[in-house]
Amino acid sequence: MTENLTTHAFRLTPGQDLRKGIQEAVNSNNIKAGWIMSGVGSLTHYHLRFANRSEGCIGIGHFEIVSITGTVSINGCHIHLCVSDANGDVVGGHLQEGCTVYTTAEIVLAATDKYVFSREQDVNTGWKELQVK
Repeated sequence: MTENLTTHAFRLTPGQDLRKGIQEAVNSNNIKAGWIMSGVGSLTHYHLRFANRSEGCIGIGHFEIVSITGTVSINGCHIHLCVSDANGDVVGGHLQEGCTVYTTAEIVLAATDKYVFSREQDVNTGWKELQVK
């Protein structure tokens, strides 16, 4: 099989949910195996789940997206987000629904048809982990 790489660039606008917007782009482009190449923008709310915690943490204010990375698929996404506040303090973790775009979120995804990503329960970790087929 010859690998076919594609890119998908889009902008989320004020009031949109960052996670939902990314998942909608993944679904509408039928991405079975992809990753986030680039992402910048700002938020008024963040909702992150920190390592080894079952519940998320919420922040309200004005935040810059300083890093976003992860694997994306119509079968599930695993995305990490770091944001900074007006003082430059940074917080990061697993992206949850509830991250509201302030002015913009400019996202570029890459995808390949060489693999299919899925997320399946791992008996060793207790979390849904990446499976590459």
